Amino acid sequence: MAVNLLTGLSGICWSLVYIMMIYIGFKHKTYCMPLWAAGLNIAWELLYSISNINTLGFALPTVIHVFWFLLDIGVIACYFIYGKKYQIKDLQPYYILQGITVILASFIIEYAFYDALGATNGSNYSAFSQNLLMSVLFIVMFFKRPNLEGQSLTIAIAKFIGTLAPTILDGFILSYRFVTWIGLLCAVCDIAYIILVALAKIDLHHAKTAQ
Repeated sequence: MAVNLLTGLSGICWSLVYIMMIYIGFKHKTYCMPLWAAGLNIAWELLYSISNINTLGFALPTVIHVFWFLLDIGVIACYFIYGKKYQIKDLQPYYILQGITVILASFIIEYAFYDALGATNGSNYSAFSQNLLMSVLFIVMFFKRPNLEGQSLTIAIAKFIGTLAPTILDGFILSYRFVTWIGLLCAVCDIAYIILVALAKIDLHHAKTAQ
């Protein structure tokens, strides 16, 4: 019961994150997930979608991963459409090459985890490692972009819950100690990001009402 509940909660929250990223990305003409996080994400989803189909068939985790992979295509498309303006001038002609290189490198990294640790351990170790990287990169993005461009409180909160659910499941219920510690670090970073976004939204609201 707890397994399906926490798996489903994570699936719903991360699906909301991706959907909001696609919506905000096209609305604001930006991309909402840092490139390395997006590259590792789409590589992880494809690799473990294939792995789950081979081992579990189309069980709930497989359906979730396949759905996430399809949404990740939209998330990363925003980088290729709108990413040029975020590059320094000398590198702008190469931003597509940069994106392709990061994605290819991400597939190699994800397969290295899978090849060295197997499907179960590889998915857990790689997922939480890249989630910690993502949590840090979102904080970096917050300070680099003006006026919360490509960011929202909905994304911040859903991302936090979406990672917290498997942290509880894999780290505390199934006792993967690596997941416990890295998941807690993710939670700290995600809470910090939520606070930053919330305070920035308050500041923006005050600035608008003062005009």
